[in-house]
Amino acid sequence: MHGPASPGWLLVALCAATGTYCLLRMRSHVEEQRRAAGGEALMGFGMAAMAVPAAAFTPPSWAWPAYAAVFGAAALHALWSAREGAHHLHHLVGASAMVYMAVAMAASPGGHGGHGDPGIPLLTGALLLYFTGYVLLSGVRLVPVTGGGGGVGWGDRPELARACRLSMGIAMVAMLLTL
Repeated sequence: MHGPASPGWLLVALCAATGTYCLLRMRSHVEEQRRAAGGEALMGFGMAAMAVPAAAFTPPSWAWPAYAAVFGAAALHALWSAREGAHHLHHLVGASAMVYMAVAMAASPGGHGGHGDPGIPLLTGALLLYFTGYVLLSGVRLVPVTGGGGGVGWGDRPELARACRLSMGIAMVAMLLTL
């Protein structure tokens, strides 16, 4: 992603920490939480890898198509899972946004975004609106959740799962802004 190195590294740290927590959530006793946490861990680590500042590491030319293929498969899985419930549609939008960013990075000169283009492309704007709304709604939903849960394991803490999703939404907005 484009932009200064310090915020880029902060974004990498945020996404990697979120992905790590999602791996912990995969130990939940609730099957639906384990499945959702697996997809969110993939998203967190994928976002961390894509957010590494270009000054630190320039991915090889095959990396962007590989990202697009991995997240394309994740989008198809989310589409298939949406038969069971509409909450999987957010995963579909997130995975599709990752495909879009990977394709945009692959198509741009040097593989690091297309700065210099006047304005924001329509799809980028639509994704920014969606994820900004998601972040605002997630923040509002997080406020009334109380801590507690004395004997509840790390994978079953609803306030941490919501905070995880909120941080990934914020990271997605940041990545789309730098695209």
